[in-house]
Amino acid sequence: MYWYEEDIKQLEKVSLNKEYEPETIFYGSSSIRMWTALKEDFKELKPVNLGFGGSTLAACVWFFERVMESYNPKRLVIYAGDNDLGDGRHPEEVFIFFQQLVAKVQHRYGDLPCYFVSLKPSLSRWNIIDKFKYANNLIETEIVKNTNNWRFINIYKEMIDAKGYPKKEYFVGDGLHLSPLGYQLWKQVITANINR
Repeated sequence: MYWYEEDIKQLEKVSLNKEYEPETIFYGSSSIRMWTALKEDFKELKPVNLGFGGSTLAACVWFFERVMESYNPKRLVIYAGDNDLGDGRHPEEVFIFFQQLVAKVQHRYGDLPCYFVSLKPSLSRWNIIDKFKYANNLIETEIVKNTNNWRFINIYKEMIDAKGYPKKEYFVGDGLHLSPLGYQLWKQVITANINR
């Protein structure tokens, strides 16, 4: 996990220079980190962007206490797991990391309202799309059956066309990261799913 150290130090600096007391933490991988309009898009939720580049769900678990140390939010929004599968991990491993994260959140914040944004159907990772579908299914089932304070936000189904393929306009040239249109979609879907 040492390769994340510089990013984590930057997040620690963010916590020292808060403009306001954040009510909504967005935590996860580069899909969160690269959301440059996040503060404006969710202004009424008083957000803070705690995404870090290349982050895996495993890394989100590993650094959870350190990153969250000075925050007492009203809600938590998470996107991670994409890079775990991209790195060759299995959906079952991603599911275990999710369970570990749920336990850490419960220990730190109790029954805080939490939102897990489903793994997205990336063009660049289409060769392993079945793993993404399976991981999403495992996590959604766990949330529905075993957690009262978590909600699964299905972004996957919003990003595909009638034939089940990812819509290219939601991605930049690498086929992995989101375009401005992609972020507009995420804003709409996440906003519609968050309880105020």
